[in-house]
Amino acid sequence: MDADTITKYSALHTKPPGLSYQYGTAGFRTKAENLDHTMFRMGLLAVLRSKQTKSTIGVMVTASHNPEEDNGVKLIDPLGEMLAPSWEEHATSLTNAEEPELLTVLSNICRKEAVDLQHNAFVVIGRDTRSSSKKLSESVIDGVSALGGQYHDYGLVTTPQLHYMVCCRNTHGNYGTATVEGYYQKLSRAFTELTKQADIQRDGHVCLKIDCANGIGALKLKELEHYLPGCLRIHIDNDGLKGNLNHLCGADFVKVHQKPPAGLEMKMGERCCSFDGDADRIVYYYIDAAGCFHLLDGDKIATLISTFLKELLVKTGQTLTLAIIQTAYANGSSTRYLEETMKVPVHCAKTGVKHLHHKAQEFDVGVYFEANGHGTVLFSKAAEEKIKYQAENEKDNRKREAAKMLENMIDLINQTVGDAISDMLVIEAILALKNFTLQQWDAIYTDLPNRQLKVKVADRRVIDTTDAERQAVTPPGLQEKIDALVKKIKWARAFVRPSGTEDVVRVYAEADTQENADNLAYEVSLAVYHLAGGVGEEPKSIG
Repeated sequence: MDADTITKYSALHTKPPGLSYQYGTAGFRTKAENLDHTMFRMGLLAVLRSKQTKSTIGVMVTASHNPEEDNGVKLIDPLGEMLAPSWEEHATSLTNAEEPELLTVLSNICRKEAVDLQHNAFVVIGRDTRSSSKKLSESVIDGVSALGGQYHDYGLVTTPQLHYMVCCRNTHGNYGTATVEGYYQKLSRAFTELTKQADIQRDGHVCLKIDCANGIGALKLKELEHYLPGCLRIHIDNDGLKGNLNHLCGADFVKVHQKPPAGLEMKMGERCCSFDGDADRIVYYYIDAAGCFHLLDGDKIATLISTFLKELLVKTGQTLTLAIIQTAYANGSSTRYLEETMKVPVHCAKTGVKHLHHKAQEFDVGVYFEANGHGTVLFSKAAEEKIKYQAENEKDNRKREAAKMLENMIDLINQTVGDAISDMLVIEAILALKNFTLQQWDAIYTDLPNRQLKVKVADRRVIDTTDAERQAVTPPGLQEKIDALVKKIKWARAFVRPSGTEDVVRVYAEADTQENADNLAYEVSLAVYHLAGGVGEEPKSIG
């Protein structure tokens, strides 16, 4: 480690004294003007992680669905997954180290993780379309260079595309070609093969309106369009030419506000979807004949995909384990439908994609989606090999065709992380093959009415939870109060959890009617306010 070189580079990216950040599921996120030193130091950390794993590591500059003025950074581990938890702690300590402590913290990381500095390091870098992203990615490159690492700058890419590139490089091309063109070719080839038998190939085409949140997804969809077959026509809205990134648009806006995004003209029955700013989330929606807005969120997506996969697995005769991973925010109707009607096991994980991803890895086929539309499907290596063998050697035509369809699904799905582009193609392929409209998909089950609220508290740490955040352990008496409120209402469920970033407690409630869900959320909020040290005005009843 060349201390003089690191010190010289660090002087160009000095840390404002006293500034403190925490690396979480989303990496670091804050106002862009406060991130220069963090970006430089994540370049340093990526080199150390690369040397330790002897693999390519990714660094993505993005703040996803946050406003334009924010930015952030996340590191990508060798197989395209989230950064290991122990290294999240290193990221936090490194970015918070005052200037005189920087070299000491770097040395401590090397010692704790047995990093051999003689190994080579390779880092790939990507960024979203924010005006601050190019300069901040250059700060990352300075960090990589300061420790003698090599790098490749992919420039403007979606977050899932960079995850894909990392996996491709570390599997030596077995997962795919580590170029944007290779990504488009793999997905479009699988989509074309899957939809060959669909009615749309014979009877015309489907038109899909896509709200790209004025983000990177618009640029990449325009590139992908040239690779898609004529049966799927896409119309790109909120492409960044007029509106601001994530402003009144995007998957997060549509999910939270339960209404169409600004900048997208919707007509009755039109098929629409929204990406978020870095294109790793997706939600679908439509307006019915009565003018009512219908949202098909991550729960609906998981149900559609898992239903289709189970049908194919049954046709192949394979005895592979299939499971769905949800969070406590999943609508109770989706869980009930999957368990009681589809007879598919459902597991609940803590909020945060990394928790769902790890749980999904325990099964041959693991489908996970958060209600916000972030999710994917994981296939075990053994499952992939069995499916591939059957697709090539099965003598029964029906079983062989089902295995081939599964093989194409594996290629169409980005298994490294939730990917709005990949998920959109998966959904469109399934709808085409089942000859489903959005209305028919939506009718699979009806969501229970629900309400989310938040209560400002003096210290969110007074709330401690267990059972994948569905039960409150502290403060004393809170869970008993919630249980008593829930017992009074049909189909009721409620839970509370502390925010990961601010001193608020998030409250979720669902029930048989919207009025009951609203009242339950209000009563639980009151309990939180009085038992967990609420600040400011007491929560007010809804409506």
